[in-house]
Amino acid sequence: MTIQVGDRMPEATLQRIREGVETVDTPTLFDGKKVVLFAVPGAFTPTCSERHLPGFVEHFGQFREKGIEVLCMSVNDPFVMKAWGESQHVPDGLMMLADGNGDFTRSLGLEMDASAYGMGTRSKRFALYAEDGVVKKINIEAPGEFRVSSAEHMLSQL
Repeated sequence: MTIQVGDRMPEATLQRIREGVETVDTPTLFDGKKVVLFAVPGAFTPTCSERHLPGFVEHFGQFREKGIEVLCMSVNDPFVMKAWGESQHVPDGLMMLADGNGDFTRSLGLEMDASAYGMGTRSKRFALYAEDGVVKKINIEAPGEFRVSSAEHMLSQL
């Protein structure tokens, strides 16, 4: 079942790279915080690299002015997410999170089958806003679209 407004973020672990590979759990990421989590089908893919992540990089300061943490997630490994963040000049504080096996994505009910493109199971493109671990807004894109999960659209809803 797909996560809905009012639902609590499921407990799971993700990975990121700072000094080395770190495992971080969702309570650490969401509890007691205002958070925008956006997910992309794949790092380095066209829409994700040309529009989705760049919008959050461009508007990162506006989210932070509202006291909101920004997390980017993909079903990729943490090394790919780190390299993608560096190539996109992601500012410090915008977390690049890896859901390598897609466990968190499945717990959200937001997985998609991208096997036809040689990508296996991936995350649907989405953005959500949570306060203290509870979903307040969620915007899930229709296949092939990029409208409601953009940084600009999320800012307009906050």
